[in-house]
Amino acid sequence: MTMFGKAPGYKYNPLEKSSPGGDSHGLFSGRDQQPYHNKVHSFDYIPKIIDNDFSDSSQGWLSWICNMIVIFLAYICTFISFPISGWFVLKTVPNYQRLVVFRLGRVCPPRGPGVVLLLPLIDQWQRVDLRTRAFNIPPCQVTTRDGGIMLMGADIQFRIWNPVMSVACVQDLNASTRLTAQNAMTHSLSKKTVREVQGERLKLEEYLGVDINEMTRPWGLEVDRVELTQGAVLKPPDEASTGGFILPPSVPGLEGLEGLAGPIQQLAMHFMGQGGAPPPQTGSPGDSVAFTDEVSGAAPAVSPAGSVDQLLGVVRLLLSESLVNRVGACFHFRISSSDGECKSYYVDLSQGAGDAGLGAPLREPDVTLSISDSDLLALFEGSLRPYGAYASGRLRVEGDLNTAMRLEELIKLFRA
Repeated sequence: MTMFGKAPGYKYNPLEKSSPGGDSHGLFSGRDQQPYHNKVHSFDYIPKIIDNDFSDSSQGWLSWICNMIVIFLAYICTFISFPISGWFVLKTVPNYQRLVVFRLGRVCPPRGPGVVLLLPLIDQWQRVDLRTRAFNIPPCQVTTRDGGIMLMGADIQFRIWNPVMSVACVQDLNASTRLTAQNAMTHSLSKKTVREVQGERLKLEEYLGVDINEMTRPWGLEVDRVELTQGAVLKPPDEASTGGFILPPSVPGLEGLEGLAGPIQQLAMHFMGQGGAPPPQTGSPGDSVAFTDEVSGAAPAVSPAGSVDQLLGVVRLLLSESLVNRVGACFHFRISSSDGECKSYYVDLSQGAGDAGLGAPLREPDVTLSISDSDLLALFEGSLRPYGAYASGRLRVEGDLNTAMRLEELIKLFRA
């Protein structure tokens, strides 16, 4: 599509309307959506502006004659006062910009690149940058279809392909695009489960880009790239204890393996299904493999009640400056017992030689962990791994998951 008749060789091709995978649409864009140059814009009297047709059939003959007279007088005044007027009427436009001109209030074809002549008093103009720009959506809480709450953000890149529409159709392009993208993201992810968001991120990014383009193309811009940024799972899904295998975010060594979420889930269900019974062992005793159930609802055998306080006493003996240097974070534990009682403990490994005790920490904790007393003891004893506890919903993390994983340094030291 040639955008400017006076500037041959410059061509701007918007993204294809169809979504990835053929005729399929985005997450909530309708198939019967009307074309984006229908009568909902501020330039309804120029319905073919997207096709570079700036003819205005609504202007009468008398208005057209008056406009021509005023424009002719403006040209005469400009040439009479030249070269002094040249400092005010000649503008230099680089290749990556265009000038959108309104002459006597009516939009004209965009000008540039090169030297552009603007008539004084009757021309109003605005520069439009055609280069790709980017913004990020800060992490916000998203409630998924299965009742989980996640922190999700996005990095979005877009560019303007029609300067006139970007000026005539929207007052604040950047703010409107940011708000539209955020609403589209929260609306789209609310129709997915936590497992789908974590395992199908690339597909969600593609469809989200299609949805945003459907809404912002009437503004003369197109989204080139959408990248979702996933934070912590603030609240596990309601069926987390009985549902499929959930892949937590930002697990070291698993970056780029989102596409394997399906096979991992099938493998986990194969070994952990059927009531948690391990598969029968075959072959010689030397070739046997022992399976440990870390996801089933049955809690492992633990020490008697009150042993959490004994565990705290052992942890205090392990605190040192070297451990603080390796961890550098403050943890707040919310421990629930089988009789319904809930206690708070803290382990501060952010300064000095560290500290641990009963109650809330003196400073703001970096991570808050919610777990039962039996599961906490199982974590330190080694019968329950942090990954399995988090995946099954028995361990809830509020805060950065990468920071929470530093607690393994203390667990390894305890087992040693």
